[in-house]
Amino acid sequence: MTGSGLPLLFLDVDGPLIPFGASQGYRTYEDGPGLRETGANPLLARIDPSHGPRLAALPCELVWATTWMDDANDAVAPRLGLPRLPLVLWPEPSAEDERDERDGLHGKTRALVHRTAGRPFVWVDDEITDRDRAWVAAHHQGDALLHRVDPRRGLTDADFAVLDGWLGRVGAVGRA
Repeated sequence: MTGSGLPLLFLDVDGPLIPFGASQGYRTYEDGPGLRETGANPLLARIDPSHGPRLAALPCELVWATTWMDDANDAVAPRLGLPRLPLVLWPEPSAEDERDERDGLHGKTRALVHRTAGRPFVWVDDEITDRDRAWVAAHHQGDALLHRVDPRRGLTDADFAVLDGWLGRVGAVGRA
């Protein structure tokens, strides 16, 4: 899961790991030993603990890309059985960010491309648009997959298949 030769996987929390927005009820999972109680944030109970081993098995370096910041390490990672992960530190908003937002570019896009330093990466989020994809294609030299997750469902088997397939292809090219 670590190593500078591996692609990065930037992971958002709300949407991919905590589904929301649908009218149907969501499956919830029990608090386990050593986990922060969900009382402070009952949505934490929606985190599927089986996602942790699946994420850890992907051939990439996992990085939190969420406004949860270090709370993702304190409240989310333990529910997934993951170690503390590096996280993207979001820059202070600027005039450029305001222009990007007006143009439909996600506020995370520039920071994520900057953080990659040219490495291949996957961004898993529920707010990715075609504008983000076009901007990354124009400004990132390496391989990139911007994978939008349906926030009503969160990560699914189909999402994991896409991630695993893409990472496998990029890793195979990197080793050739």
